[in-house]
Amino acid sequence: MDAPPSHASFGDLYGEHSQAVYRFALGLSGNAAEAEDLSAEAFARIWQAGERVQLGTVRAYLLTIVRNLYRARWRHERHHGEMPKEVAGRCGQDTRDELRAVLAELQALPELDRAALLLHVEHELPYHQIAVMLGIDASTARTKVHRARERLRSVR
Repeated sequence: MDAPPSHASFGDLYGEHSQAVYRFALGLSGNAAEAEDLSAEAFARIWQAGERVQLGTVRAYLLTIVRNLYRARWRHERHHGEMPKEVAGRCGQDTRDELRAVLAELQALPELDRAALLLHVEHELPYHQIAVMLGIDASTARTKVHRARERLRSVR
């Protein structure tokens, strides 16, 4: 961006990326309120960054901000979230129990593995881009995604 985004362009960026950023934050934190906070902070930082953010990489930048904020919060205090009530209310007890187990296992994954899995599955990012965002090489990203998937499959 050449200048700080205008209200219209900021609104466009928010409209285009807010759901993906929120889903990523929810996957990392396991807590709807924390995911909202992380998402809001990421967009505030995009606003402050202004011209330093390239439009082509804004989603990657937002996701990286969310991950870094989550890691900083996690270092201070580990939060164990519950399944969002809006998700729990739409499914039967067996489905809720299975979803709780999968979410618990997702939260039990090492943060780097969880981030790699979410970036690949939820955001459909290629391994080389995940590697750059997480500061690892592409083969390590591929391995982390594979191992995380296998661990989650074992829950069922």
